[in-house]
Amino acid sequence: MKMKSMRLIGSLSCIMLVMAISAVAQPSSSPTPVLDSAGRPLQRGVEYYINPAITDSGGRFTLINRNDSCPFYVGQENVSGLEGLPVIFTPFVEGETVIRENRDFRVAFSAATICVQSTAWKLGETDPATNRRLIVTGEDQSSQRTANYFRIEKASVGGDIYQISWCPTEVCPICKFNCGTVGNLVENGKILLALDGNVIPVTFERNA
Repeated sequence: MKMKSMRLIGSLSCIMLVMAISAVAQPSSSPTPVLDSAGRPLQRGVEYYINPAITDSGGRFTLINRNDSCPFYVGQENVSGLEGLPVIFTPFVEGETVIRENRDFRVAFSAATICVQSTAWKLGETDPATNRRLIVTGEDQSSQRTANYFRIEKASVGGDIYQISWCPTEVCPICKFNCGTVGNLVENGKILLALDGNVIPVTFERNA
């Protein structure tokens, strides 16, 4: 009887240990949704404008013809206003319908260009003059396509204000990335988006 009790206790201990390890290993299944300017969660497949939260830091996000050639770059209108192009978010997690904080997603402009390629955002080349990594458009041709995945984090200023970063650890948990947060870079009168510098706090406005 004593031997059976000891075996039962041992089995229960093993089960509890496995459950504890699983609980630690599993991330939260429902991180906080990212909210638009009306307080609604951002939805997969819905068009949104990305607006700078600070009015003197350029206008809405848009496509930039940097060098009069393809690909186009991701940037901002020079002034705040109604110009700019909407984007569509696609979560990395299959079946997820809501964009959540600190979760990977693809983002693409809902627009056509003269370039025969995707308008999806992609981490691009490093600008030699500033040593900052630019955001371009197009498809990452690597096997995991990590360059096409971004995420949204809560900005420190509070409210429904966010910042966009590149750190696709959900796409590749074992990879080591040089993560960065999106800011802007003025070049020849054009505003480009780039990592490794200032940070642009943003809001998201649903396209009516």
